[in-house]
Amino acid sequence: MTTTASPTVDRLIEIDSVALLIRQTGARATPARVRVLRLLRTAPAALSHQQIEQALGDLAFDRVTLYRVLDWLVDSGLAHRNTDRQRVFRFSAAVAGEHAAHTHFRCETCGRVFCLDTAPPAAPILPEGFALSRLELDLRGRCAECAGGSR
Repeated sequence: MTTTASPTVDRLIEIDSVALLIRQTGARATPARVRVLRLLRTAPAALSHQQIEQALGDLAFDRVTLYRVLDWLVDSGLAHRNTDRQRVFRFSAAVAGEHAAHTHFRCETCGRVFCLDTAPPAAPILPEGFALSRLELDLRGRCAECAGGSR
């Protein structure tokens, strides 16, 4: 006989896994960080600051806290920040460890970020004394869905 977890249990497991991802960065899993990262991980597309505030509803906190949480998630590698055509920042969850060696495609229409199986090019030779901490390659355009449909 197989059993399935209840929606409440599933939600608690998801919250625990999000909290673990945050703790693995060496940071505290604050309620604000957990709520925002959980929302980004379940969103079908990248969300603007305003959309995040609306989605959090009664669980929302002040705007400054939300900006700080989003900045922290991006800086820690747990989220992506993308600018859409209207120059609005949109945020989406990153998969842990995904930035090691691949390229991203960012749709300028819907804001989604796609991980491509293509490795980024080799880093350029840097001047003496420079230290490279990360190499990212972002391709921008319209995804197949947006290019084929009328958006």
